[in-house]
Amino acid sequence: MTDMNRRSVLKVALGGAGLAAIPAVATGASPAAAAPNSDPDLVGVGDTSITLEFDDQLRSRVALKGVDLTRFDAGEALLVGDKAIEAFAYRGHRTRDTRHPRHGAGVRVTIEGTSKEGVHKTVELTSFERLTGMIVMKVTYTNRSSTALKVTGWRNGAHELLETPGGFYTFSGTTYTDRRDWVMPVKDGYVQENSLGMDSSDYGGGTPLATVWRRGAGLSVGHVEPVATILRMPVRKTDAGASIAIQDDTARTLKPGRRLSTDTTFLTALPGDHFVPLQRYRDYMSDIGQRAPKVPASAFEPIWCAWGYERDFTVEQVTGTLPKAHEVGLRWVVLDDGWQTNEGDWDINTAKFPRGEADMRAFTKEIRDAGLRPRLWWAPLAADPDSNLIRDRSDMLLLDRDGNKQDVTWWDAYTLCPAYQPTVDYFVEQAKRFIGDWGYEGLKIDGQHLNSVAPCYNPKHRHARPEESTEGVARFWKAIHEAVHAANPDALVELCPCGTAFAFHNLPYVDQYPSSDPESSYQVRSKGKSMKALMGAGSSYAGDHVELSDNGDDFASSYGVGAVLSTKFTLPGTGAPDKATDLTPEKEVLWRKWVSLYEKNMLPTGEYRGELYDIGFDKPEAHVVATKRTLHYAFYADQWDGTVELRGLGRTRYRLTDPFTGKSLGTATAQHNTVKLSFERFQLIVAEPIG
Repeated sequence: MTDMNRRSVLKVALGGAGLAAIPAVATGASPAAAAPNSDPDLVGVGDTSITLEFDDQLRSRVALKGVDLTRFDAGEALLVGDKAIEAFAYRGHRTRDTRHPRHGAGVRVTIEGTSKEGVHKTVELTSFERLTGMIVMKVTYTNRSSTALKVTGWRNGAHELLETPGGFYTFSGTTYTDRRDWVMPVKDGYVQENSLGMDSSDYGGGTPLATVWRRGAGLSVGHVEPVATILRMPVRKTDAGASIAIQDDTARTLKPGRRLSTDTTFLTALPGDHFVPLQRYRDYMSDIGQRAPKVPASAFEPIWCAWGYERDFTVEQVTGTLPKAHEVGLRWVVLDDGWQTNEGDWDINTAKFPRGEADMRAFTKEIRDAGLRPRLWWAPLAADPDSNLIRDRSDMLLLDRDGNKQDVTWWDAYTLCPAYQPTVDYFVEQAKRFIGDWGYEGLKIDGQHLNSVAPCYNPKHRHARPEESTEGVARFWKAIHEAVHAANPDALVELCPCGTAFAFHNLPYVDQYPSSDPESSYQVRSKGKSMKALMGAGSSYAGDHVELSDNGDDFASSYGVGAVLSTKFTLPGTGAPDKATDLTPEKEVLWRKWVSLYEKNMLPTGEYRGELYDIGFDKPEAHVVATKRTLHYAFYADQWDGTVELRGLGRTRYRLTDPFTGKSLGTATAQHNTVKLSFERFQLIVAEPIG
């Protein structure tokens, strides 16, 4: 096998149709075999999804439904200094059936090779029938040389998606301080590192998946470890396409005879945008216990937040707005930042509540008496420098390797370690008091520092590894969630990590996920599509304050993706700091109309059909929510005049209506599913079965 013209050793086909591995020297393929290309030295194995081919240096090529997506790339490599060990002479493979208690039936292929540097590589690939298009991968490197290797990291799933006309889009669930879009086009010069570590002292973490796609095909990489892990998933525009990988940058010494195993990562090849890859990731993680909780019915009720009055609110401003909030149709009242003396102690500000806890209990009762539910803003894991907590319990601080505190920039506070039990106990007791004593029925937990934290080196915590703090964030939320629901089983926990991309491992302990300070209506929609994929049917995604959307009034973007409606309106003449939030008579008519439409159809309780449209390539941008047999379409564009396709229709005839105007739009079937539209900003269509 030294002739590089006959370099293909085997083809490993993984996916919904099963998996097989056949040596290239085989004389023929099975009756179902179908070579993905015309290369005579490749053996084809039939499959309906992803195929992965390895050459005799263990470089690999990805195909989707018989179409090559990549060339042969050094997909898995060991990084040593500024070089990569990426060529490994093939030494054999083995295949066996496997069955996971939750994933179900699958096949595992193990491939081995050795580099000229004396490193032995074992690639373990697993495919499960129910996770079509997804290859789970773990790679082990054994140093069989006589020299210690100064390893600087490893990479898996490194491939270049080849260019076709139309360009690329990418999704990243990682955090950036500039709060950039999660979904964006990949243009010339595009480079995004997509680190799951800390982008700054208080911004970091995210969902461990990145996708790059062209029209009709995409590649995704990520990890499926049960805890948050600091890796990165760089995406770059290249001369021939767009590259993607998942990479670890941990320096270590690999002594002779020792092994290094990568984290468990995955590679998917699927048509469409990032929605289905996120679903595959969600299904895998759900199987290992990382799944969305069953949320209370109140998680779908529309929200009024008092943040329009900002930190210097008066209790009279809030209580004076309650009747109007109820009249508009809102059901939650959120008391936001400003009720407390500082972050850390969380004592009641007696300038606003003179009798302290007695006044706070009376306040929540007044909200309930108005027919509304009280929710309290809170930012745990932070403490102001002048707080009693910092003075008396500085042992809770998260410290870096040099002993420095970590700043929470928005509040000029310091981060506390979530993996230190006294910290957990302190905030659990606060949560119990808010719900069980003060009478709040929900918590709005807020702050970019709540998504992830840096490794902790505080010697008082006696961490076995500094990364225990990063892994401990999810366990912190688990303790808070359990405490809140022990105090009130129907209570709601909302987590808003201020503009960051949600850290997936925290989400099983959260009842509602807002769009987290969106900077545009597009962010409301694109985050909504992403969160619907991640958390599935029955979860609660909120559009955040409508005042943050385009023009400050774009309820359509929340409504169309099945998000809970939310507003921070203020009453005219009450001294709100920003008159733009005032609920004018014209706004009130519009607000009432949207809330009424929302309550009529309750799209958040339906099934979001994100696989039907590509958020990058389909124009106009389209979203669909199914409620039983009815399909609710939402189209978005600055201006549109042309036809749209109604995808997902079943075997019946549908009556089409614009629910916002009540106008009839005719009928449609799966065979005749186009509609001529002319609109600005948005167009809603309800497709109801006839008969």
